[in-house]
This record gives sequence, structure tokens and C-alpha cells, in this order.
Amino acid sequence: MFSIYILTYNEELDIAACIESAMLSDDIIVVDSCSSDRTVEIASRYPVRVFQHAFESHGRQRTWMLESIPPKHEWVYILEADERMTPQLFTECEQASQNPDYIAYYVAERVMFMNHWIRYSTQYPRYQLRLFRHGKVWFTDYGHTEREVCDGATGFLKETYPHYTCSKGLSRWIEKHNRYSTDEARETLYQLQRGTVNWRDLFVGKSEVERRRALKDLSLRLPARPLLRFLYMYFFLGGCLDGQAGMAWCTLQAFYEYLILLKVWEMQHMPTPSLEAIKAKSEESEPEAHNLASETTKVDAV
Repeated sequence: MFSIYILTYNEELDIAACIESAMLSDDIIVVDSCSSDRTVEIASRYPVRVFQHAFESHGRQRTWMLESIPPKHEWVYILEADERMTPQLFTECEQASQNPDYIAYYVAERVMFMNHWIRYSTQYPRYQLRLFRHGKVWFTDYGHTEREVCDGATGFLKETYPHYTCSKGLSRWIEKHNRYSTDEARETLYQLQRGTVNWRDLFVGKSEVERRRALKDLSLRLPARPLLRFLYMYFFLGGCLDGQAGMAWCTLQAFYEYLILLKVWEMQHMPTPSLEAIKAKSEESEPEAHNLASETTKVDAV
């Protein structure tokens, strides 16, 4: 058995289905970022533990969660509210947690959009770290999301999980990615000023995770990024095979990339304190976090 953390913020439309999918575990912990809707009310109807903590960033929220809320079991799984646990994945997680050679596992997502699985243009299988031994993994911020730091070897599971990325409607998706693009613009400036491209990982990385991260660092330095991203996703990855949903998905991702570029320009040229704040943030903590992540994360295929 393993514990399941569920991260939430204004997830009243998804939280019930998410919890119900996770109830194969006898220890479910809902960590809410002070929602203003009925998320906590709905979650409290189930036999789960509910905690609230003001959101600072994805990495810090996960770190606070792992340090402040002890799980019942040695192994834990992180589940987002718009994701689902499946019986097949749960069984494989139970089996994987018995392997003493690994301290964490990556799981591939199946992006669901417009009632379709976006099989091709999402770089499937696209892995995220989800299952790990408590106390052996922590997180740092990277752009709008986070990157894990693992104290030991990691592996990959065969089963996948569905991710209903637009389950709360297109308006919510656009609002969320408007916020995300600000963080990605900050990370873009940081990478252009101080970051590097790991060419070795790009071509001969041991895993999809290493290659994808190196590709992202390279993409930040390419011209016409929105157009290149659309062409890469729709033609090179085969997004055209995802039908109408694939066309919409690739178009939205190109728009998101363009929004990031516009905010980078704004931070560089508009008379606002944005750029100074970015520089201060970079000087304070980001170099250590980036170096730590690159030096200690180990990824091995199973």
C-alpha cells in the first residue's frame, strides 16, 4: 500500500472523481491551495485528510506538503485533481514499491482534450515523476512548474494515467496558461542569461525525461518559436493524426509559446520592475536549485 497526495485549487468540478479513482489507497491526503470554491467542502465528504496551505509555487507547495504532512505509508504518489488513478496503475505501483533498487518512478500521462486522447502531438509517452519513497525526493521550481531532485535511482512504469487537461473548460485553460506564461517568461530570461543546453542529454540522454528537458532548453534559444513548435507538434510528431482535437491542441500550444515571447519582450523593454525582480530572484536562489537538480537526479530505465 502507498499514500496518495492530491493537489487542488478551485477543483470542485474534478475533485470528487479524482478522489474516487484514488480510493484503492487507505491514505488519501488532499492538499488545497486555499480554494475559493467548494473544493474543500466536497473533499471533506470522503474519508480523506484535508489540509490547506497558501500557494507560492509548484515546487514549494510540494516541498511543504512532503515536509509538513507525514504520510501513513513509506511510499507516496502525487496526483493532480484533473488526473485519475486507474486500477491497473495502482497495482503496478504496489508492485514497484517493493523493489529495493529504486526510490522513485516516472509514469506517462495520456492527455485528454476535446474528448480525445492526444496520442501524437503530446510526445507520448511523456513521463512525470509520480511514485516515490517519502524522504528521498524533493522539488525545485522551473518555469510554471517544478523539477524533482532524487536521492537515488529511478525507474519507469508501464501503466499510464489519464490527464483531463481541459476538464474545466477552455476559458479556465486560457486563464491558467496566461498565468503559466508569466513564469515561463521568467524562466526563459534566466536560461538565456545563465542557462546552458546539455547537448549530450539531447542526443544520447538515458531517458525520455533527460532528452525532453534538453530539447526544451534548446527551444528557448531558437527563432520563431511559436511557428516551430506548431510545425514540430503537428507534422514531425504526427499531431495531424490526432484529428480536429490535434489541430486545436497544436494551435493552442503555439499561441502559448507566442504569449511567453511577448511577456519576455515586455519584461525586457517595458518600464516595470519585472526584470529587476527576475534578476534578484535568479541571484538569490535559482542557481543553487538548478545545479542541485542537474547534479543529483538519477534516471535509470527498468
